[in-house]
Amino acid sequence: MRVLLISSNVAQTPYPVYPLGMSMIATAARADGHQVEFFDFLQNAMSLTALRQRLIEFEPAVVGISIRNIDNVNMLHEERYLDAVTEIVESIHRSSPAKVILGGTAFSIFPDLIMRTTGADYGVVGEGEELFRQFLAKVEGGHWPPPGTVFSDRPRLRGQAIPAAAYDPHILGHYLREGSVASLQSKRGCPHRCVYCSYPVLEGREIRSRDPQQVVDDIETLAREHRAESVFFTDSVFNDDQGEHMPVLEEMKRRGLRVPWSAFFKPSGITPDKVELMKEVGLRSVEMGSDAATDETLRGQRKSFVWNDVLKANRQFMEAGIPTAHYFMFGGPGETAETAKAGIDHLLQLQCTVSFVFLGIRILPATELHRLAVEQGVVSADHDLLEPVYYISPTVDRDWLQSALEQAFAKHRRIMFPPDRFDRHLRMLHKMGYAGALWEMLRPTPAAKPHSG
Repeated sequence: MRVLLISSNVAQTPYPVYPLGMSMIATAARADGHQVEFFDFLQNAMSLTALRQRLIEFEPAVVGISIRNIDNVNMLHEERYLDAVTEIVESIHRSSPAKVILGGTAFSIFPDLIMRTTGADYGVVGEGEELFRQFLAKVEGGHWPPPGTVFSDRPRLRGQAIPAAAYDPHILGHYLREGSVASLQSKRGCPHRCVYCSYPVLEGREIRSRDPQQVVDDIETLAREHRAESVFFTDSVFNDDQGEHMPVLEEMKRRGLRVPWSAFFKPSGITPDKVELMKEVGLRSVEMGSDAATDETLRGQRKSFVWNDVLKANRQFMEAGIPTAHYFMFGGPGETAETAKAGIDHLLQLQCTVSFVFLGIRILPATELHRLAVEQGVVSADHDLLEPVYYISPTVDRDWLQSALEQAFAKHRRIMFPPDRFDRHLRMLHKMGYAGALWEMLRPTPAAKPHSG
């Protein structure tokens, strides 16, 4: 059966992101003998004409659309992406008899609302590899489900059942030329209980790791066949407490790999030995999910670490010469004027790093933050949340908080508030051939120690 997979993502900041999930779906579908092709909306300059031409040429029976984000979760400069998906679905229905099935992380959070908004035929909630294969098997046998069916059995794949991505050389090449980095996944699931996060809803709380040898095979493929100069692990947290990341690092060391890489880290559990090993196998930079800047607000977000862990992790990476960036959200549960002032002081004292600061936290359904927001009257229980709503604690004034953050960070190049303040410069640097988020260029370097004698 002919299957066209479309990446509908149009976000380009801080850099365009290769459609990894779509490529993993392709591997699963091709394993069953289906003829699968890709269409990347961003690569094709968001051209519906180009899409219609591909539909005419390929004549797919099924079109799968991956929806990565609903919006940019930045309340000060909002961007919304669902209109592009609706236009894609409408264009397919006008140009082709193919049935449209939606999936992806954003769809899995708002499946019913997005089905109604876009007019798609079917949907897949959660991990799509097995559910999409089952769907294709049914329709290939002539058994089309009733229109509007959303499949959501939520099977949890693990080990070798989590497929490697079928990286498309033309699409990946485009993203690398546009300043992106190559992405891969080593595990799924997140056991943490952060109040705002949808990862446990999407992937479950149990960590399910891919085979370490296959993960490192992916790194070698990206570097040798696709000429990727660096890779990024998309795991919710790379340095998990269970140590599932260690076999990947050890396999990288066994093969002598030195491909530069980065990932999302949590501040706790960082030790000098682990930092040394990660640096030895190519760790280039660290993106830290610090999230809040005081112990009180960290507790409010249900974090498993304290501010001292953030300082310690930052210091260890700094001493190892590994650049770090931190992400902070002000206005979360427990925020007051006093905690905000203390948090601002903490960020100003954080050494040799870059910080991205957000005002408020995007409320997503089925999260602890949603329950709390309803309880506190921040949002009504029947609000659908497809249109962005941001939580700011009732114990702090929103206008005062925004003004305090603006005044505190305006003159500090290494602290980004709003978090997209550097985006215009990023786009220029990407056009010049630089790759990645490039926040490393904003990081102050440690002062040289004076020579003795």
